[in-house]
Amino acid sequence: MNGLLVLAPMAIEEAAVKHCGGRVLRTGMGPQRARIAAARAQAIEAAGVVVAGLCGGVSPELRPGDVVCATELRREDGRSVEVPGSALLVAALRRHGLRVHAGPILSSDHVLTPAERTRVDGAIAVDMESAWLADAAAGRPLAVLRVVVDQAGRRLADPRIAVEGVRALRSLRRSSAALDEWARAIGPRKVMLAGPRSFCAGVDRAIDIVELALAQRGAPIYVRKQIVHNHHVVADLERRGAVFVDELDEIPEGATAVFSAHGVSPAVRRDAGGRALDVIDATCPLVSKVHAEARRFAHEGRTIFLIGHEGHEEVEGTTGEAPESILLVQDMHDAEHIDAPDPDRVAYLTQTTLAVDETNEIVEVLRGRFPSLRGPASDDICYATANRQQAIREVAREADVILVAGSQTSSNSKRLVEVAEREGARAYLVDDETEVDVAWLHGASTVGITAGASAPERIVSRLVGALAALGAADVEERTTTSESIQFSLPKELVS
Repeated sequence: MNGLLVLAPMAIEEAAVKHCGGRVLRTGMGPQRARIAAARAQAIEAAGVVVAGLCGGVSPELRPGDVVCATELRREDGRSVEVPGSALLVAALRRHGLRVHAGPILSSDHVLTPAERTRVDGAIAVDMESAWLADAAAGRPLAVLRVVVDQAGRRLADPRIAVEGVRALRSLRRSSAALDEWARAIGPRKVMLAGPRSFCAGVDRAIDIVELALAQRGAPIYVRKQIVHNHHVVADLERRGAVFVDELDEIPEGATAVFSAHGVSPAVRRDAGGRALDVIDATCPLVSKVHAEARRFAHEGRTIFLIGHEGHEEVEGTTGEAPESILLVQDMHDAEHIDAPDPDRVAYLTQTTLAVDETNEIVEVLRGRFPSLRGPASDDICYATANRQQAIREVAREADVILVAGSQTSSNSKRLVEVAEREGARAYLVDDETEVDVAWLHGASTVGITAGASAPERIVSRLVGALAALGAADVEERTTTSESIQFSLPKELVS
């Protein structure tokens, strides 16, 4: 089957995308011509279809020359169609230096005036053809790419439009390489879902705490640091009325303050008491266990080697329990060179979100240098971290590419990438499908997907949907163990 079919309404748009590596069909402007062109295009052999052209901005964030990848096409009569394949253009376009947005586009039967655009609900841009041209796909992979020529509030008669039109066509021309990369990723593939994945008991508990606090006490509820390290979770809670702050002095005295799942030091607790804050502690019980072990080892007069990452909130909180006794060990080099005042009175603890294999190697080096080394009664690396690493290890042995749903701030998600890479797979950390670069999928017949313990399961569903939009996806669950652990809520929220 031939590769890509690109539908462009106007001659200038057709010329801009002529180097996309596929066939370009000029459709003409407006809904009527779009319907005719869509029917004609259904008979043209092609592996995938792209609608490309110019558009008008609705969102105030859009500037002339910005690219809009339509995740949904809407009509004024209320009908709509989702376009999950467009999201997989975003990362490639950004790699080519373009400013890109993903969101719904409204297709109208006329050029909307600035006043009419202010009444558009939900869509970030408008055009006159895409919703009807989408019928050309007829079950084939579809993407819709439009470039802003006139921003919100600006009329087409504005003299600045000529200059901005040139800028928009330049962006459309630069998008051609990304369209070719998208087309080369089209095809059927196997998708393996590693399990367990996504939220652990500690993350579920932390999110529940913020949601219950909002329901019981009302907005705003202040949260010190991110409740969990995930962009989507934080943004969702912000929309509901949570306010995330870096330090307690940003919280009004007497207000409700939630401590994040990563824990805090005793100094932070004392500060909260001094400000008369209504404190709700969302610290994961497994992190609290590490804090208790730090206090116990320090009381015994031991030097504590804390294996973890400098600057991580969990490490800062644990260190705060016994700052005079704790020495940070970040890697093998530290383990090979660190010293203690009394080599016979030493112990180790670990951050709960580390890579199991790497941590074991560091502990073995410490044991070799300090034979009297004491450790925790049970592993500090939490059950969920270990389970997710084992699951992705199994999947990575069979996959060409691994996609890990998680934010760059998430330690456990980053460790999943590292574990997959050690098994020989190419692995990437993505917040969602808009960060997947289609170039990663070239030649990949099997893609594995997992999610860090702080990433929502809905992101996995979106990743699967985006891959399926490129061709038939044979989805298989690979579960290595089950999880049933639940943590109780703090007494402040139990009615």
